[in-house]
Amino acid sequence: MSHTDTTTTTAFDVPVVDISAYTAGGSAADRAEAARQMDTACSTVGFVQILGHGVPDQVIADLADAVDDFFAQSLDEKKGHRAPGNRGYTPPKSESLSLSLGLESASRMNDFFEAFNVGAEARWYPELDLSEDDYGINVWPAIPDFRSRIEAYYEHAARVARTLTSVFADALDLPSDYFEYLTDHSVDVLRMNNYALPEGTVTLDGDLTGMGEHTDFGLVTVLWADQVAGLQVLGSDGIWHDVQPIDGALLINLGDLTARLTNDRWTSTLHRVKPPIVDGTIRRRRSVAFFHDGNIDATIATLPSHLDADDGLAYEPILVRDHISAKLAGSRQGKANTAAVREASRVLAAAKGGVA
Repeated sequence: MSHTDTTTTTAFDVPVVDISAYTAGGSAADRAEAARQMDTACSTVGFVQILGHGVPDQVIADLADAVDDFFAQSLDEKKGHRAPGNRGYTPPKSESLSLSLGLESASRMNDFFEAFNVGAEARWYPELDLSEDDYGINVWPAIPDFRSRIEAYYEHAARVARTLTSVFADALDLPSDYFEYLTDHSVDVLRMNNYALPEGTVTLDGDLTGMGEHTDFGLVTVLWADQVAGLQVLGSDGIWHDVQPIDGALLINLGDLTARLTNDRWTSTLHRVKPPIVDGTIRRRRSVAFFHDGNIDATIATLPSHLDADDGLAYEPILVRDHISAKLAGSRQGKANTAAVREASRVLAAAKGGVA
């Protein structure tokens, strides 16, 4: 396989963790072993392949078909589903995710993907005084069975994300329900991505970016993706490595808020998407990310067990709303996020090595 980025030559493995002990009623010993494996994976890579997630194959097949149905529409039809906030349709080249880190893309090109977002709505929680500015109203295209197919997967992805926070709590020696106070009205988003360069032979003029280097904003991301090259993870060696899901697996990665909770013992791993070009030919690539970002009004502070006695707090406590707002202002409004100093430094270090 040839690829547009020739630096991904070092062996790199994303750990595989089977969480069926949590999803299928395993023993306490089995859950402890899964939590131990998760701790190792989160401490070393920050990306994990999970098996035993319990999402039926048919639900995933229906999801993929629904994604195809939406993106097969004309651009004008898709633009009819633009919506305020983090909802609805995003056309190609309208975001620059590297700016969520305060970094300008080296190619000065916005990202070559289009997306459609749905997520948690304020009216799901009538007992709470939540704003639609944060928990927007979903827009649904008039495609037969589109909404039911997407909602079926959304429910499973939300279940997997909640299960993962239980695994995380066990791995961090916290009460198993520790994350509930941070996530009982989590501002979750399901983002369907389509890498919008047309399939076929291509002659590259400069370095194209499918999705710029970034860290995810929240607690944990659950990702379904095609088994097609494109997703790259920045390893501890400072090199970008290709990552594809194995058969039956979902990819998960940690977000900034989990890195804050653990004082970077668990890392929010930098990743990007390069156009999936194999032997000079663009391959179509789709992905669907479920972002489990926590309650918009929650304050994230480093766990007492993870404070550094010499240096004090690694991160100041932050309101989830403020953190997400700064990230979105970077990617969508072109405002460099000056708060993302630690994440940006890792990208810059890789760039000096000639690999970013």
